[in-house]
Amino acid sequence: MPKINRFLLSATLFLFVISGYSQGIDDGTQLQVFQRTLKLMGSRFDLTVVTENQTKGDAYLDMAIAEISRIERLISSWDPNSQTSKINQNAGVAPVKVDQELFNLIARAIKISKLTQGAFDISYASMDRIWKFDGSVMEMPSEEAIKQSVAKVGYQNIVLDQENGTVFLKNEGMKIGFGAIGKGYAADRAKALLVKNGVASGIINASGDLNAWGTQPDGKDWMVAIVNPLNKEKVFSWLPVKDQAVVTSGNYEKFVILNGERYTHIIDPRTGYPSKGVRSATIFTANAELADALATSIFVMGVNTGLDFVNQLKGVECILVDDNNKIITSKNIALKGVETQSR
Repeated sequence: MPKINRFLLSATLFLFVISGYSQGIDDGTQLQVFQRTLKLMGSRFDLTVVTENQTKGDAYLDMAIAEISRIERLISSWDPNSQTSKINQNAGVAPVKVDQELFNLIARAIKISKLTQGAFDISYASMDRIWKFDGSVMEMPSEEAIKQSVAKVGYQNIVLDQENGTVFLKNEGMKIGFGAIGKGYAADRAKALLVKNGVASGIINASGDLNAWGTQPDGKDWMVAIVNPLNKEKVFSWLPVKDQAVVTSGNYEKFVILNGERYTHIIDPRTGYPSKGVRSATIFTANAELADALATSIFVMGVNTGLDFVNQLKGVECILVDDNNKIITSKNIALKGVETQSR
């Protein structure tokens, strides 16, 4: 791996390497990088802020953690007292009044569902778990079982009432979940809060759902490493990240081979069949919430349809690695420093 004297963000490995560099500002104060790594929302979060001293750094990191924890309480489907759980508990029964923040998040999710023609769907939580990727599945489930597994899935059956601020799931047993968008949203909200409170530079990395802003203390851009999903010691390329979100999703560790076909753990919510063709997808765009949703969508769409879709979106770029470990990029990304791939 090349030695690069920069702050490194590994979009696949989720590891950070700090250069330790500090930079003086006009009043002589040294800017420094402060970090914290912890488990939130059931996932690893790496939080980074650039500020003058440890006291400020700790205060900002505590602020970000509190915000992420607040969002988890709002959107968690595991917490029976969350508003999301109340929506699910009342499926087919009655609308549930929710905070405007949750209402808006669901509304945006539905827009993405429409945009992707259902490849992204927060009602995926309604799916029956008939697929297992632990080696126990030896043959394809029946067509009828697969069809029935998604019978309760369908974003079209999420009813939003703007005037009353309510959410209603039409069918009994239907559920929504934010596993494919929640961490990205949390990263965006934590960043927004820190920026509002004067943090000019930092990174929120929620297990690969990353939002970066500002620069390193020396004024250089943050850098993201695109890692070979089959050999994590190899880096395909380094790319600068400036005031944008980067989300990498990989499904190369959870898959099953049936009838000579490789099926991965991301299920198409429209059909009930596992996705094929993509090992990892890295999305670059303005916010992590959107990037999170699009990364999932591309896995479902496949390489060709997914790439064509991204190329039609303004301000969105992607890097895909297919089942043959081939790198495919959207039209406005130029990879530099690509190493010889080790398969």
